[in-house]
Amino acid sequence: MSKFGELISANVPVLFNFFTNWNEDTEAMNAVLRNVAAALGDKAKVIKIDIEKNPELSEALRIKGVPTFIIYKNGEMKWRQSGVQDDNTLIHHIQQFY
Repeated sequence: MSKFGELISANVPVLFNFFTNWNEDTEAMNAVLRNVAAALGDKAKVIKIDIEKNPELSEALRIKGVPTFIIYKNGEMKWRQSGVQDDNTLIHHIQQFY
């Protein structure tokens, strides 16, 4: 989890997408996340985390449903939402923390 600590300490917003490969929404969200990353460029980071490969982190953050999105900046959680999101909604939330 030390790598996670480094990631959330960034001085740009970091959007995490917690997912599983067996979830039917994962494929649709991949395209949305590509659009978000392209739109924001280097103003933010977009990181996907498979909860099955990271059970300790998922437990620590109490991830109950997928997809779950969390935005961190400077080590502080700024926003969290579970369920499918569209690219404009995610971009709007990230832009609030520039």
